[in-house]
Amino acid sequence: MDRRDFRWPDGSKLALSVVVNVEEGAEQNIRDGDRGPEPVDELSVHVAKPIRMHGNESNYQYGVKAGFPRVLKLLDRYAVRATWTAAALALERAPQIAEAIRRRGDEPCCHGWRWAHQYWMKEDAERDFIRRGLSSIEQTCGRRPVGWLSRYLHTDNTRRLLSEEGVLYHMDDYSDDFPFWDVVETAAGPRAMLVMPYALDSNDMKMWIAPSLTPRDWAQYAIDSFDQLRREAEEEGARFMSLGLHLRIIGRPGRIGALERFLAHIAKSGDAWIATREEIARAFAAACPPPKEAVS
Repeated sequence: MDRRDFRWPDGSKLALSVVVNVEEGAEQNIRDGDRGPEPVDELSVHVAKPIRMHGNESNYQYGVKAGFPRVLKLLDRYAVRATWTAAALALERAPQIAEAIRRRGDEPCCHGWRWAHQYWMKEDAERDFIRRGLSSIEQTCGRRPVGWLSRYLHTDNTRRLLSEEGVLYHMDDYSDDFPFWDVVETAAGPRAMLVMPYALDSNDMKMWIAPSLTPRDWAQYAIDSFDQLRREAEEEGARFMSLGLHLRIIGRPGRIGALERFLAHIAKSGDAWIATREEIARAFAAACPPPKEAVS
């Protein structure tokens, strides 16, 4: 397939995927049987003792109580369809977010049963983790997720297990600005797994790990990324862009304006198809069938 001939369903050469991560309430906590608490996000403080970190728990809850309404307000104002990569337990504990996903017709994507690392899991444990997450979100959002995003790292088994559970696409990849097919070996033979690359550089978490990156800097970086991909899409062939958000990060009063600046810019440009990752994945799959060696 020649990307120069490819167009997204609305005729655009560039697709934009806005990803809202929902992790609040599913983080490490000794109340849920973890050995220790989650590090303090804004301060990067790690505590070795197995204690409740009530202050940091409240920092996470800020994302639910105050950050979520701000993010939702902007998505509604600019009529942006979003993919919500959610740790399943987070939606169980914040049903108002699951209700908003249903009401808007947005896509719930599974970010694990909890916001927990799975790279250390044995195959049976990882399979249970995947199944539990998919089933929980199906209950809270009324539809089974077709996508998966791990917490940073995954195992050699992950894509195979996802394929066996009927998942359409996997996000744990940063290698391109366009979807592609991977082939995984299963008991039934080789199967195709659609890879929807994500992006770390335009993720709002950069404002935590690089404190010198101000909200204005982040907004400009996101705008520059969009403009560059738009030029490349027209000159060299189709592209898609990911913008990763977190309720407790971008939802802060001093950061939410950065998101609005970006959304206002893309609304003014009118040159991109703003869609859920599922919509982008299905459009790609329809135009670019999986490899012939993969079984259905």
